[in-house]
Amino acid sequence: MTHVIGSDAEAVEVAAELSEYLAKDAAERDAGRRLPLAELDRLSDSGLLAITVPREHGGADVTAVTLAEVIRLLAQGDPNVAQIPQSHFVYVNVLRWQGTDEQRRFLYGEVLAGRRFGNAQSEAGTKHVQDYRTRLRADGEGGYVLTGEKHYSTGALFAHWIPVLAVGDDERLHVAYVPAGAPGLTVVDDWAGMGQRTTASGTVRLDGVRVPAERVVPHHLTFTGPQLHGAYAQLIHAAIDVGIAGAALRDAAEFVRTKSRPWFESGAATAAEDPLLVQRFGELTVRLRAAEALLAEAGRAVDTARAGLTDDSAAAASIAVAVAKAHSDGTAIELADAVFEVSGTRSSLEGLNLNRHWRNARTHTLHDPVRWKIQHIGRYTLNGTRPPRHGVV
Repeated sequence: MTHVIGSDAEAVEVAAELSEYLAKDAAERDAGRRLPLAELDRLSDSGLLAITVPREHGGADVTAVTLAEVIRLLAQGDPNVAQIPQSHFVYVNVLRWQGTDEQRRFLYGEVLAGRRFGNAQSEAGTKHVQDYRTRLRADGEGGYVLTGEKHYSTGALFAHWIPVLAVGDDERLHVAYVPAGAPGLTVVDDWAGMGQRTTASGTVRLDGVRVPAERVVPHHLTFTGPQLHGAYAQLIHAAIDVGIAGAALRDAAEFVRTKSRPWFESGAATAAEDPLLVQRFGELTVRLRAAEALLAEAGRAVDTARAGLTDDSAAAASIAVAVAKAHSDGTAIELADAVFEVSGTRSSLEGLNLNRHWRNARTHTLHDPVRWKIQHIGRYTLNGTRPPRHGVV
């Protein structure tokens, strides 16, 4: 029976417990690329997947601050499990802004019952990341037919519903919510990244998949006015990075306390008393705490904008999230690399699998380029230029 979470505080408490559970076998799952099927079922049963469902539909409707904290905690346990529902929360949110009452009633009911949304969004071989070839054609009978191929489809292999981003006959973007197992739908587990190994971010093929009209949402309308779609999605990505950084620092400290020897010149009895290691751990903690603070600040900006959505509040939210993402990107990589710096040669042994933190950080931070976020931040600060409405900032 799927639990229904009733408050922000409960969501954080449940996430903290689940984080500890995920951390126990995270290294083993990564080493053997064991897909987290049981772990995802536990995530579904926990009720965390429904925490953003509006209260009028039976959900907790938690704040963006809380959602970011939940994702950070899950990522600290296992960033693979944390990334799998990233699109779930994004496409639950799409329904809030563009879904009909009937669509919300039905699909929110599915989410409250523990059903997982995946995604079929990105494509390979196109001109750029927002060039889509997947088509949603009217079938002449009041419904639609989907044809195309998607890549980097995180969550699709584990999903009950797969939101598919496609271009309609009107040459505009739509989201079609397709049930797993639909005729013509194939999900291929061909993800072979060096990090985030168990996200199964593989290929989705759509060969004449029929979709009823009531499962199609006009996503293009999201970008005709002030929107938080991009800020919301990027906030979750930033939270994953901060979680990876936290896990790296946690494991580095544990290694130094229990397995490291002090450097002979330090005069210290244990590695944990080595003044240079103490100094470095202090520096790394400052870096992590700054990332956590920026993440929370970004969440508050999103919440403020949602309470009074205007061009200015949406821009402020997007910039706050971009700042958090730009900082967390480098923080995750630095702390994951520092695991070896502070722990010494023994920490590089393959059997320990401490390199998973760096592989996860380096892979996940490739999701979208921070250099463009810095551009938008600079233009906003210097000239007051609002970031574009394209959903990636």
